[in-house]
Amino acid sequence: MNTYIVKRLIAMIVTLWLIITLTFFLMHSIPGSPFNDERNTNETVQKNLEAHYHLDEPLFIQYLIYLKSVATFDFGPSIKNSSQTVNELLGRGFPVSFELGMYTLIVATISGILLGVIAALRHNGIIDYLAMTIAVIGISIPNFVMATLLIQEVAVNWKILPVATWASWKHMILPVLALATGPMAIIARLTRSSMLEVLTQDYIKTAKAKGLSPAKIIFKHALKNALLPVVTVLGSLAASILTGTFVIEKIFAIPGMGKYFVESINTRDYPVIMGTTVFYSTILIIMLFLVDIAYGILDPRIKLYKKEGN
Repeated sequence: MNTYIVKRLIAMIVTLWLIITLTFFLMHSIPGSPFNDERNTNETVQKNLEAHYHLDEPLFIQYLIYLKSVATFDFGPSIKNSSQTVNELLGRGFPVSFELGMYTLIVATISGILLGVIAALRHNGIIDYLAMTIAVIGISIPNFVMATLLIQEVAVNWKILPVATWASWKHMILPVLALATGPMAIIARLTRSSMLEVLTQDYIKTAKAKGLSPAKIIFKHALKNALLPVVTVLGSLAASILTGTFVIEKIFAIPGMGKYFVESINTRDYPVIMGTTVFYSTILIIMLFLVDIAYGILDPRIKLYKKEGN
């Protein structure tokens, strides 16, 4: 167990270093300077600004400076918002994005599992076909298209819910629904196929022969094992949800990291782009690691290390 964790930690550090390196050199491969579009900035001021942000240094020196900053969790100041640091922007925007992502993951997981279980228990019936139709629609429609449809129908035409900002629980419903449809569909299809396979196992037949109630068989014996494949995809789904919030936040005018990230791309604010990428990559790498640990705990057959002689 300890050996596995050490190996994974080393792999996580190497992966993060590769992401930092790739992001840094990709950003600096873009021609020109972030200050080129400043019409009122003369050449002397522009050179002073580039010197302040170390953009006049050789590229490798800039890389070493950035690595040192990242190692101390200091992503530096924003180029376009010089009065604010990237850390301050992350501190302001990430809690909102995290809240949106967690609500989405909870809704997608619960509704997806429920839909998948119902479909499996009504296999080849009208409920099964209806549930899988909903799942296919959820997978097929991108979340930004779903967001547009929800805004037009629910907020504009029906006037049931507000369309923008993040002021109350009512403002959360539409963006959460727009983000949750895809992950919900994936979880539903996975739960259904896994549940169908589990229900044919010998221990389920034995439980039925012992006279156990259907509810006890499903929730105590079948569902636990059927959810193991779902656990394995939760990490990647959480990753897609957190990164997917960027577009949804822009559509619904939510003051999360999506707002700052999209603006930083448009204004070529290198520190914000790189800081956000590194920060989110770190979180996602840790989440995938925790999912692997959880999978080993939930399924005793999965070992996180090899026993001697095996």
